[in-house]
Amino acid sequence: MYWFRHNWWKAAGILLMLYVIFGGLLFEVPHLPVVRQTIRNIYFHVGMWFAMMFILAVSLVYSIRFLAHGRPADDGRALAAVKAGLLFGILGLLTGMIWARFTWGSFWVNDPKLNGAVVGLLTYFAYMLLRHSLEEDDKRGRLAGVYNVFAFVMCFVFIMILPRLAPASIHPGIDGNPALSAGDLAPGMRKVFFPAMAGWFIMAWWLFSVIDRLDAIERKIAELIDNP
Repeated sequence: MYWFRHNWWKAAGILLMLYVIFGGLLFEVPHLPVVRQTIRNIYFHVGMWFAMMFILAVSLVYSIRFLAHGRPADDGRALAAVKAGLLFGILGLLTGMIWARFTWGSFWVNDPKLNGAVVGLLTYFAYMLLRHSLEEDDKRGRLAGVYNVFAFVMCFVFIMILPRLAPASIHPGIDGNPALSAGDLAPGMRKVFFPAMAGWFIMAWWLFSVIDRLDAIERKIAELIDNP
């Protein structure tokens, strides 16, 4: 009972994802030209990208808190959130590439939406490189915090804004948010899509919390080694 009181959201996340897997694979979907049954991937591919943006926003908040108060724990949580965000971003790219292979005939096409997604992720890989290039904790945290604000803004621009300014794109959602605009989803798909979004957000937060705890243990071990 104690575990459930403190971890009910994890149980809810597991149940949601089991429902999404079951419903995503077995519930009826529209038989549309070109995409056909691959439209089921929308529950996973889009959910991963939304989860990525959510957890990167969490990282942004912790970076701002670190810059304001200088608490090392906030810098550590910002880093953990970026790690979780990068994982979801990579998974989003992979599921998108598989989807592209079966709808566009190629794993990758020269499209502003796809190119923007890669550049957006690269801004966060640069964040990781920046952290590894500095040794002094406070200096690393402050530079990384400032860069994290920049990275979030640039990632949003590359993924959400610049593709909409492009003259054309074959990727859905160029004029709005995929699956959220009116008419994007059949009514029957909404009963899976919105639980999927909630489930992916919970999974992102759960992964972030696990990475944060593991990083904290790693830092403590390093401190004990340096100061026996």
